[in-house]
Amino acid sequence: MSRGASAVRAFDAEWIAAVRAGSMALVELAVWGEVTSARVGAVERLRKRALELGAKLRSLCNDRAWIPHPREQLKSALAGALAVSEACAAVDASVREMDGGRDLTALRQQHAALARRLDCLRERGNCWAAELEALNRGETPNGA
Repeated sequence: MSRGASAVRAFDAEWIAAVRAGSMALVELAVWGEVTSARVGAVERLRKRALELGAKLRSLCNDRAWIPHPREQLKSALAGALAVSEACAAVDASVREMDGGRDLTALRQQHAALARRLDCLRERGNCWAAELEALNRGETPNGA
């Protein structure tokens, strides 16, 4: 695999650090924060979903250089981005179920900030999909 193609799938260290910090802050608020919901089980769902989002983010940010084939690297990156998007949407649904508690505003703000940080995944996913299509057509992606 060429260096250029691998760099397309790599995340900037600053972005990873910001996403990690945002995810950790969200988990801390979900698990240790004072948030409540009138719906039975909603707080537990929020906690579970926040932890799942963190795990999916960790997986997405992993280096895929160990995967020998560029096509499989792209498929893995695309699947990871989709999993993160779905997990973020699930957290969003859980956050909307919260209706009280001293840390509710902070939880909402932290989730919104993390979701904004993850907005770039849609564009990145489109780039990966185009690169995968190019590989499927036998072309060399990104001039690599």
